[in-house]
Amino acid sequence: MPIIDVDGCAINVQVDGRKDAPSLMLSNSMGCSLEMWQPQMAALTERFRVIRYDRRGHGKSAASNAGYSVERFGKDAVAILDHLGVDKTHWCGISLGGIVGQWMAVMAPERIERLVLSNTTSYVADPTNWLNRIKAVQESGLASIADAVLAGWLTEGFRQSHPDIVASLRQMLISTDPTTYAGCCETLSRLDQRELLPQIACQTLIIAGEHDKSTPIPAAELLKSKIPNARLEIIEAAHISNVEAAAKFTQLVSSFLG
Repeated sequence: MPIIDVDGCAINVQVDGRKDAPSLMLSNSMGCSLEMWQPQMAALTERFRVIRYDRRGHGKSAASNAGYSVERFGKDAVAILDHLGVDKTHWCGISLGGIVGQWMAVMAPERIERLVLSNTTSYVADPTNWLNRIKAVQESGLASIADAVLAGWLTEGFRQSHPDIVASLRQMLISTDPTTYAGCCETLSRLDQRELLPQIACQTLIIAGEHDKSTPIPAAELLKSKIPNARLEIIEAAHISNVEAAAKFTQLVSSFLG
């Protein structure tokens, strides 16, 4: 499992699958490590060279004092591709990973083949929720918000029937560097990438969760209406749809990427 130095920050990267296969970069939700993609790995590595990584301050990557922004996260992804010698890749990002994917498709379009934007948005109209979350994390730590976050990530029925998955995701969340998490919340509190959307030229698949309250269906519909070559699929899941509806998610992504 290589550790890549990106502007002085150690980024944990995992590459699986055949070296000669088309590349697919997976970009995590905030508060998750690269392990969140485990439900997809068996199927995706049959056809793709799958590149996963832990965002700064997440999983096994170091935290950073360089500040947090969508641009910073996008430049990290470009640096990983450069290090691996990957000229062009498919991109699949969930939540914050989808926000970074929008940036990549416009600011580094030569690096992106096809784009999957899952459970994500381009715009936060009201920053209150994110500002309140910053305050809670700074005062009481990530454990204090874990139950509320998990309630948004997965439907109640799924949480009750899959306690092992809930425990794994909880551990990912509370293991995240709290300063990093607060920095990501601050980034989201001022997010507005709507002007980028018409500039996304690549084929794009948007996946939304029927029960996602964090990035609800209208956010996905806005993406579809503004991105020229986009289609929208809605699946039975909350926010972390690749886990809750793993088989359907994997099928949609595999079919779209061809």
